[in-house]
Amino acid sequence: MASALLTARFATTVAKLAQLPREGEIPEVAFVGRSNAGKSSAINALCQKRRLAFASKTPGRTQALNYFALGPADSPPQAFLVDTPGYGFATAPIEVKRAWDQLAGRYLSQRRALAGVVLVLDIRRGLTDLDRGLLAWMRPEVPLLVLLTKSDKLGQAQQAAAMRDAEAALRALRMSNPMALLSFSATRRIGLDEARELIGEWLSGYRGAGGSAPGDAGDGR
Repeated sequence: MASALLTARFATTVAKLAQLPREGEIPEVAFVGRSNAGKSSAINALCQKRRLAFASKTPGRTQALNYFALGPADSPPQAFLVDTPGYGFATAPIEVKRAWDQLAGRYLSQRRALAGVVLVLDIRRGLTDLDRGLLAWMRPEVPLLVLLTKSDKLGQAQQAAAMRDAEAALRALRMSNPMALLSFSATRRIGLDEARELIGEWLSGYRGAGGSAPGDAGDGR
């Protein structure tokens, strides 16, 4: 389903957990990351859309889940990409931080339709305490892809060193989640094909919130 990302289109905005689409046979892949890490640029590059996802000009202002549908526009969605609010602005009031926990954090920990999570990190910053806090929300069976964005800003030796540091930091968390790490650049198209392929594998392998794969015959009832 890697090519399905190229069909992405805006579907809906969810401001409360009660507004989430009914879980069933439609898999979801969530994108998470610090504000200014390049999350919106990564989504747009992966979907080959210029303005599919965009960051608010006011730090910490956008506190909602944005759903993007995948598949033919004249058919029900085959899958969803979910853009979660950016986090990490020091100026964000405590109410905003609580809102992130109540919405995005609980979405990550409770949503059974999650086929995978993409964590976007600025390669120049690496894994921060805020990112570690985010990862603590994840269920252990959900696969994780870590994109080290803005890799074009570093030379090859610096990229390699940053990748090793990020890998060591992630390994120190002792997470049991299936995990992949990619050097990524939206502007130089580094890691695009590999990221699309892995996300496509997640979506194709999703077995449904009820435990059956899309297209399974079920028990006939």
